Amino acid sequence: MITPALVERPDGRTLRAYDVPVDDERLTVFWHHGTPNVGTPPEPLLPASAERGIRWVSYDRPGYGGSTPHPGRDVASAAGDVAAIADALRIERFAVLGHSGGGPHALACAALLPDRVVAAVSGSAQAPFGADGLDWFAGINRSGTAELRAAVAGRAALERVLAASEFDPEMFTPADHAALAGAWGWLGRIAGEAAAAGIGGMVDDDLAYVAPWGFDPADVVAPVLLVHGDADRVVPAAHGRWLADRIGSAELWLRPGEGHVSVLGAATDALDWLLRA
Repeated sequence: MITPALVERPDGRTLRAYDVPVDDERLTVFWHHGTPNVGTPPEPLLPASAERGIRWVSYDRPGYGGSTPHPGRDVASAAGDVAAIADALRIERFAVLGHSGGGPHALACAALLPDRVVAAVSGSAQAPFGADGLDWFAGINRSGTAELRAAVAGRAALERVLAASEFDPEMFTPADHAALAGAWGWLGRIAGEAAAAGIGGMVDDDLAYVAPWGFDPADVVAPVLLVHGDADRVVPAAHGRWLADRIGSAELWLRPGEGHVSVLGAATDALDWLLRA
């Protein structure tokens, strides 16, 4: 059963958190959702997690679902929000797992909460904007490129692009579409929930991705697993390679033929990796 909770922050914001307790708990994992999503824990992984004694905790990032907007937030701000939720739930140490736009936020927690984060998994995640030696936009699908270039131009330009944008099926590979037609159709549902509330959370996410993150991925010392599909059209695999080169503790699983969503087929193996880390 998913148990929701509201956590108050000192600046007056409220975070909506979720908790999925399990019997014989071995590990708590904080889930970091993608863009645009809400933060309910990854439903397709709950049965495998229960078998492994993994407790999920997650939250709606500011501006999504039941969490108060936090305009101007950077990626690093996730660490303070996660620490506040962990304190409220009396969780001292935990792992983090993020997919897509959740990946940088998971890495922020690993970098900035080194005494609490025991390991991190980042799947299909982008590298920092302006990363040395990386052609950041190369290989990103057409609509994604337009969206992120608008983010570079600023909030007003991004809001105009997002207000006029429509779903582009070409951003996904055939393997992605097959995954979305199966268990990972859950992602489409929670993306729909996020979109129904407006573009505010997505705007703040995109602006944060192309601004300074507030931390250096090289500062992560906990074990890190990077999982990326080499056919990804949303965040090309070059981003995963860059992060693997930058993070000294990182291991990279580059999955042949997998896209942005279909790579989640490796998620159960990633949970086993967390238990071993």
